[in-house]
Amino acid sequence: MNRSIVHMDLDTFFVSCERLKNSELNNKPIIIGGGDRGVVASCSYETRYFGVRSAMPIKMALRLCPEAKVIKGDMEMYSNMSHMVTEVIQERVPILEKASIDEFYIDLSGMDKFFGCYKWTNEVADAVTKNTGLPISFALSTNKTVSKIGTGESKPVGRFEIQAQNTQNFLNPLSVKKIPMVGNVTFQLLSRLGVRTIHTLSEMPVDVLHRLIGKNGTDLWKKANGIDESPVIQYSERKSISTEDTFSQDTIDIINVRSILSGMVEKLCYQLRAEKWLTSVVVVKIRYSNFDTETKQCRIPYTSADHTILKYILDLFKKLYTRRIRIRLIGVKFTGLVHGCHQMNLFEDTEELISLYQAMDNIKNRFGSASVGRASGLLRQ
Repeated sequence: MNRSIVHMDLDTFFVSCERLKNSELNNKPIIIGGGDRGVVASCSYETRYFGVRSAMPIKMALRLCPEAKVIKGDMEMYSNMSHMVTEVIQERVPILEKASIDEFYIDLSGMDKFFGCYKWTNEVADAVTKNTGLPISFALSTNKTVSKIGTGESKPVGRFEIQAQNTQNFLNPLSVKKIPMVGNVTFQLLSRLGVRTIHTLSEMPVDVLHRLIGKNGTDLWKKANGIDESPVIQYSERKSISTEDTFSQDTIDIINVRSILSGMVEKLCYQLRAEKWLTSVVVVKIRYSNFDTETKQCRIPYTSADHTILKYILDLFKKLYTRRIRIRLIGVKFTGLVHGCHQMNLFEDTEELISLYQAMDNIKNRFGSASVGRASGLLRQ
C-alpha cells in the first residue's frame, strides 16, 4: 500500500498574521523584522519579488525594496495563532507532526478507501482558513520529502497532489536546491560537478555521492529518486528537556541561586538550538529544606534564545520563592517543544547579537558546552 503523506505550510505566516490585524497591509510589500540593525524574520511575496529573503539584514532589504513597510512583529501573537492552527488540524486527522511553528506533516495512509485523501486534506485546509483566517498551502504524496517540495512549488495558497507514478516526472526538472537537506555548501559542491537539477542528481552513482558527501550523499540520492521512508511522528507538547541542581548545603543565597538559574537556562537553550527545538512553556521548580516542592510555569512565545527565556525564568523564581526558607534543590524545564529554526527573537535582536549566539554555539560545538558562557552563570556555590 502506498503511503499518503501531506505537508501543510502556512503562507508567509508572520505577514498573514499582521494582515489579520490590519487589512490595509493586504497586497503591500511587508517586512517583519526589527529595526535598521535587525534582520528579516519574514516578508511578503510582494517583497520577495525584489529579492528580499529571510535572515537578510533590514538595511539590505530596504535597498532592494525601498517601498516595503517594516513591522517589528509580535511573537506572542504568532505563537497563539500557531497553537490555534495546530488544534484545528489535530482534531481532524489521525497522525499529525508539527514540524515547526508554521508547518505540519499528516499521515493519511489507508484513508483513501473511506473518504479520499486529497478531498479530506482540502477540507482540513478549508477549516484552518475558516477558523483562523490564515492562508495555507499543502501537497499530498507518498512521503515527506516529495510533499514538502510539492508545497513549495504550489505556493501561494496552493493545493497539489503528486501521485506515486508521477513522482519522478515532478522532481526531475527542479533545482537540487529544492531538496530540503541541500544547503548552500552542498549546492555549490554539486554545481561544480555540473549537477544542478534533481534529474541529474538522481542518475549519479550512489557510491560517488557517498564518497563526496558521506552518509548524507546516500540520503541525498534517495531523496532525488523520491525515496523517503521517514515516519510522521505524532505531535505532542508533553516533550520536554530539563535540568536540576541539588545543593550540597541548603541555601538562602538568592544571588547564587539566580546565577545557577542563568547557567541552567544557557545550557538548555544551547541544547534547544543544537537539536533545532523551540520552547513555548518554561517551568521553575524549588524544593525546600523541609522537602516541600513547588513549581511555577508560564507560556511564552516560541523561542530558543537565552536572554529571552532567562527573563521569564527569573520572574517565575521571584514569584515562586516567597517562603524565605532554605532551598535544597532548584530546577528548570522547557516543554511545549516544537521543531524550528527561529533561534533568535528576530524582531528585536541585531545582526551583531545573532552573530554572537552563532559564534558561542560554534565554540561550544568544538570545545564543549562549558567552554564559553554568560558571566551571570559563572557564580556558583
